Amino acid sequence: MSVAELDVRTLPKPDKHPAIFQAYDTLAVGESFVLVNNHDPQHLRDEFNIEHPASYGWDCLENGPETLQIRICKLASRPLPTIVGDTRSIVSDARDPG
Repeated sequence: MSVAELDVRTLPKPDKHPAIFQAYDTLAVGESFVLVNNHDPQHLRDEFNIEHPASYGWDCLENGPETLQIRICKLASRPLPTIVGDTRSIVSDARDPG
């Protein structure tokens, strides 16, 4: 199986993230592409964590001074559920010996 490569180094900054998410959206579960960039895309990873929590893979293949390569894999067809709750009452109850 060949892995597609998406080199965004020459794209204008406003076009990079949309192009990357478009490439991700076209993947089937289990497929991946290699993102080629010139810097560590931490903001992109933050966006993936928000938009696709626990449903993508992110493996750094090359972290050189001029080229960074990351394999991005689709692990699930939908973002996995995130449970959000207020745990303050649990913590306060645990500290209350009575």
